[in-house]
Parts: sequence; structure tokens; C-alpha cells
Amino acid sequence: MFSAEQIEKARDVMALCRQQGLRITTAESCTGGLIAALFTEIAGSSEVFERGFVTYSNEAKAELLSVPMDLIEEWGAISSQVAAAMSKGALRNSRADISVSVTGIAGPGGGSKAKPVGLVYLSAATQEDRVLGRKCQFGDIGRSMVRKATMLAALQLLNEVLPEVQSERP
Repeated sequence: MFSAEQIEKARDVMALCRQQGLRITTAESCTGGLIAALFTEIAGSSEVFERGFVTYSNEAKAELLSVPMDLIEEWGAISSQVAAAMSKGALRNSRADISVSVTGIAGPGGGSKAKPVGLVYLSAATQEDRVLGRKCQFGDIGRSMVRKATMLAALQLLNEVLPEVQSERP
């Protein structure tokens, strides 16, 4: 299902979490649970992976992650503001120490001039109120490729945040 490279990158994230005693949660829209599936493809993932939220609809984002509907209405579901609210909501609604969220337009339709196909916002949040966001513009490379690229970008974002979590802990 996943390439050796993808599994290796997920193992690296999980190893950092294991070393620090951290648990991860995911909040996914455009990837539809792909990041959670990658983590759970690895034996022993239950030590690190706490839970995953697949919040494809705006209602799911509001109900499961406590993303305010007025935030979605003001900025749109595909925005840095909603991605940050998703990552914070995933932490509030789980027992995890770190979260990663993704929201974007995988295509082939659904894009606009302002928000084209391949636009994805990611966010990682920690219990210490650290939030790191990222905007990716993968282009119209095909639905599957946008989703896979987003999954790898989420792992990269976690790799960037994890060392900071260690330095924030007493």
C-alpha cells in the first residue's frame, strides 16, 4: 500500500515520538485518513499513534474538532486559519501530545483562481500551545499525487516540530 520511503519517514517520526514519550493524533480532510493509515501500517504504532480524525465536511470539522463555523465561513475550509484550528481541536479532543492537520483541494475539480487544485494547508500543534503551519502548492498533479505529497509534507512538518517539543518539556 505504501512505498518503503513513505514507511521509513513515518518510522522516523514515530521513533522521535517514542524517544520523547509523545503520542500523535491526526486531523485529515483532503487525505481522508491516509496519514493515519500510514502510521498504522507500522507494527507497534499503537505506542505512538493515539487516534485520527477524518473531517472531510465542514460539519465534521465543527463537530469533531470544535472548529468554529464562523471561522470556516470567513476564511474557507481551505485556509491556514482552519488548518490551525483543526490541529488545536485534534489535541483538545484526544489524549495526544502533538497533532498534525491537513486541508486542501486534491482535485481534479473544486479549485478556483484564489484556491487552485493542489493547494494544501497543514498545521502541527503541541500541548505547549506551539503551532506551526505550512502552505503547499503542489499544482494539478492528480488527486492521488496531491494526497501522497500532502502525507509526506505532514511527516516533514512533524519532524520539524518534534525537536521543539523536547526542548519545551521540563
